Amino acid sequence: MHAVKGLDPMSVLLLAVGLAMDAFSVATVTGFSFKKLSLRQASKVSLSFGVFHVFMPVVGWLAGSTIVLLVSSYDHWAAFLLLAFVGGKMIYDAFGKHEASKSLRVVDNLNVLLFSVAVSIDAVAVGLSLYSEDVYILLPALAFGTVTFLLSLGGALLGSRTGRLMGRGTQALGGAILIAIGLRIVFTHIYNLHP
Repeated sequence: MHAVKGLDPMSVLLLAVGLAMDAFSVATVTGFSFKKLSLRQASKVSLSFGVFHVFMPVVGWLAGSTIVLLVSSYDHWAAFLLLAFVGGKMIYDAFGKHEASKSLRVVDNLNVLLFSVAVSIDAVAVGLSLYSEDVYILLPALAFGTVTFLLSLGGALLGSRTGRLMGRGTQALGGAILIAIGLRIVFTHIYNLHP
């Protein structure tokens, strides 16, 4: 193995933004569905996304090729199932009684955990690719987490403001968008495998 090396800052930034896009989308939908998302709640979601975007690449880097090939075969399906599950719950809750109180479930600990895994699972493969290129993981992983946190926070707050403007029905629409994001992840993965 060659000496461990780093990536230039622009490459790290571009990779971080690319990895953060799913998290940004889900955070925006979360804020959109919630309508009155507080800064504390937005920070909770965004911090969880950021932490997972540090943790998952490190897992991939440490594991090397032992588990990543297995994970990469199913990561897109896992992300879809997690997003579809939460999105389906949001749609169901939107048409039930006490919509306002049920909307709180969007940012409960279980949903935030499911979101975090769904939007960061592909980062395991990024960690493997950095390992295979002899790139030391710590600084890139911290950059991934920081960019993801900032973009997710901005997305959640922006989505909340948009949701307030649109009124009722945004939770159901948000659930449908989450399912669509999950489908996009699957189709993108399939397209990449079979161009």
